[in-house]
Order: sequence, then structure tokens, then C-alpha cells
Amino acid sequence: MTLDELRKHIDEMDRQLVDLLSRRAEAALMAGRLKVATSLPIYEPAREKRIYENIRAMNQGPLPDIELTHIFERIIDVMRTLQRNELASKRQVGNSDQATGSLAPESGNQK
Repeated sequence: MTLDELRKHIDEMDRQLVDLLSRRAEAALMAGRLKVATSLPIYEPAREKRIYENIRAMNQGPLPDIELTHIFERIIDVMRTLQRNELASKRQVGNSDQATGSLAPESGNQK
């Protein structure tokens, strides 16, 4: 395989990673909404520990477990921030609605 071919292959994998991360973010946002609805905390250390255990168990290299864990720590941190930002946004909307007396439902996807 030539360098150009390898780069094209890497570009395609990057596109797939972006798609998977976007799908994971959507799932994390849904999980955050469920946590709020059921009064669960956004940060769940036991759940994160299980995620790290799972990825280490699945890891077949060449990334060392610690490096893969670092990548997932960052991914999870970003997903948790998304959840918190959405919660903060909903609180602001809720406070604004209460102040104005609005009972209008929230609308669709906020991209």
C-alpha cells in the first residue's frame, strides 16, 4: 500500500470515528435526560469504571491499555460536559419560562 492509499484509508476511518462519536454524543444526551428525569447524578464513577474495564478487556492492541483509557477518559469527559451543558440550558429555559409565564413546550433537536 502506498502512503497516499494509507492516508485515504486513515481519512475514511476518521470519518467513521466522527460518525461514531456523534452517535455516542446523542446517546449520552439521551442518558443525561433520563438521569435528570429520574434524579440520578450526571457523574457516575462506578459506570465510568465499568467502561474502562470493558475497553481494556476488548483491547487487542496495538494501543497500550493506559493510552486507550486516556482516550476514553477524554471522550467521557466531553460527553459529561454535553450532559451538564444541556441540563444548564434547560434550567435557564425553565427559569425564563417561569418568569414570563410561558408554558410552551421545547422544540426538537438543537444543533
